[in-house]
Amino acid sequence: MLPDYLKLGLDLVFVGFNPSLKSAEIGHYYAGPGNQFWAFLYEAGLVDRLLRPEEDKELLGFGIGVTDMVKRATRGIGELRSSEYSDGLRAVATKLAPYSPVTICFNGKTGYCRALNRKCEYGLQDEEFCGAQLFLAPSTSGALPMHRMEKLQYYIDLKTAVTFGKRRGK
Repeated sequence: MLPDYLKLGLDLVFVGFNPSLKSAEIGHYYAGPGNQFWAFLYEAGLVDRLLRPEEDKELLGFGIGVTDMVKRATRGIGELRSSEYSDGLRAVATKLAPYSPVTICFNGKTGYCRALNRKCEYGLQDEEFCGAQLFLAPSTSGALPMHRMEKLQYYIDLKTAVTFGKRRGK
């Protein structure tokens, strides 16, 4: 099980759906060889250098946290039970509420949308989640059949949506 990297005062928290087998094996987020998470963070300007999965805890120093809806590792979301979607969303809401992040970004919209049993679009949402602005980004998994530059653009849009170092309403 991957640890949560959360603390008070975060500007952004990424919520993945569940860890890959590779991430679970080495104990770090987004460790699969085809995963574009770390490159997208750097290329979008969310961090100032290209981090490696082994440096995932360092995200906290950038005002960024990370967790998963479902902590059980699988080869893919097809291995998850339907109840894990809604149970996972409730668990994340309970987990994140005390931290009051400014923005919560689901890395991949499938888990969020299936948990609510509705269609969703990528990008900044009109609704909030746990009192935070909500952003749905395409999965950074290399398995998602979306052009890399199209996916990256959502992470650039996320960077624009997040006000780093300035708490909302203050």
